[in-house]
Amino acid sequence: MKFFKSLTVTERIIWALSSTATAVSFFAFENKNYHLLVGALIGIAALVLVSKGRPTGQVLTVVFAVFYGIVSYSYRYYGEMITYLGMTAPMAVAALASWLKNPYKEKGGEVRVNKLKPREWAIFAVLSVVVTAAFGFVLKALNTNSLAISTLSVLTSFTAAYLTARRSRFYAVCYAVNDAVLIAMWIMASTEDVTYVPVAVCFMSFFVLDVLGFLNWTRMSKKQDESVNAEK
Repeated sequence: MKFFKSLTVTERIIWALSSTATAVSFFAFENKNYHLLVGALIGIAALVLVSKGRPTGQVLTVVFAVFYGIVSYSYRYYGEMITYLGMTAPMAVAALASWLKNPYKEKGGEVRVNKLKPREWAIFAVLSVVVTAAFGFVLKALNTNSLAISTLSVLTSFTAAYLTARRSRFYAVCYAVNDAVLIAMWIMASTEDVTYVPVAVCFMSFFVLDVLGFLNWTRMSKKQDESVNAEK
C-alpha cells in the first residue's frame, strides 16, 4: 500500500491501462491459457516496481521468466525460453542481490543508481558479442522459429539483464529495444495463432513501462547525485 501511494497519477494510469489492455486482449479471443494472462500481469507489475528502483521487482521478474518460458516453448521460440530461464531469471537473482546491497540511504527501498566506467563498458561489449554468438549456434541447432530475430532478442535481453544487475539506468533503453523485437516476434506468432495476441500486447505495455523506467532512473540518478554533492 505504501508503494502504491508513492506512484504518480501517470504511473498508476499506465499500470492500469497496461493490465486492462492485456486482459481484454486475452478474453477477446476466448483464450483458455490462463498461465499466459497471469504471467503477463506479473510481468507488468514487475516492470512498474523496477521502474521505481524497487528490489521486489526482481523477484517478480524471476516469476515472470518462468511463465514466459512456458509460453515461448509452446510456440517453439526456444531462444526466448532458454534466454529467460537460463539467463534472465539467474541474472534477475544477481540483480536482486546487487540491489539489496546497494540501497539509496535516503529513500526506503530505492536502489542506488550506478554509473559504469569506460573499462566496464568495453567488457560489457565483448561479453554481449560472445553470449549472442554462443546462443546463436544453440538456437540454430534447435531449429528455432525466426532464428535471426530470436538471436537479436538474445543480444538485447543480455544487455538489458547485465545493465540491470549493474544498476545502470541504461538497462531500460536495452529492454525497450528488446520489447520492440519481441513485439514483432509475437505479432508474427499471432498471425498463425490469435491466442498469442495478449503476449504482443503485453510487450507493447512493457515498452511503455521501460521508457517510463528510463525517465524515472534518470531523475533518481540526478537527485542522488545532488544529495551527495550537498553533503560535501
